[in-house]
Amino acid sequence: MELTWDNLENECKSCTRCELCGTRTNVVFGCGNRNADLMFVGEAPGESEDLSGIPFVGRAGRLFDRYLEVVGIQRESVYIANMLKCRPPKNRDPKPEEQDLCIEYLRAQVKLVKPKLIVCLGRISAMRLIRNDFKITKEHGVWFDKGDYRMCAVYHPSLLLRDPRKKTEMLEDMKAVKAELDRLTEK
Repeated sequence: MELTWDNLENECKSCTRCELCGTRTNVVFGCGNRNADLMFVGEAPGESEDLSGIPFVGRAGRLFDRYLEVVGIQRESVYIANMLKCRPPKNRDPKPEEQDLCIEYLRAQVKLVKPKLIVCLGRISAMRLIRNDFKITKEHGVWFDKGDYRMCAVYHPSLLLRDPRKKTEMLEDMKAVKAELDRLTEK
């Protein structure tokens, strides 16, 4: 089957690869500019996302939107997705086997978007996409070159709701994301 947005989204929405298909309200496929230079990748949908079918729309998503606005990145200009497309029960961390079954959807989204930068939101996506021993408290905001992509990780917005002391670090990281985006898109 040809890799197109419609084919990929239809396949994803009818997915039954793991038990999460039985508890989801909606598949949370992804949203935003499908030709974005910047792509954000979270770990899995939460309750608000499961209900709406859109990533990062709950409390953490609204906080994330404020960071985007403060550094001058329009949400509509980026693409936002999660590693898992279905909500794990009680917002638990995605299991490795669930990640394994769902990662091909994300890889296909990356192939279609062709971003210049990928920013992992939180340790779970960073451990899967950057390096399996990634330490978010020590390596947030650090850039890595992985194949054709420049990548970094920042704190997950939900962590900032639990630990507001990290908000200043997140702001500095988001400013650095904006600076790197500007640097790469000026070429």
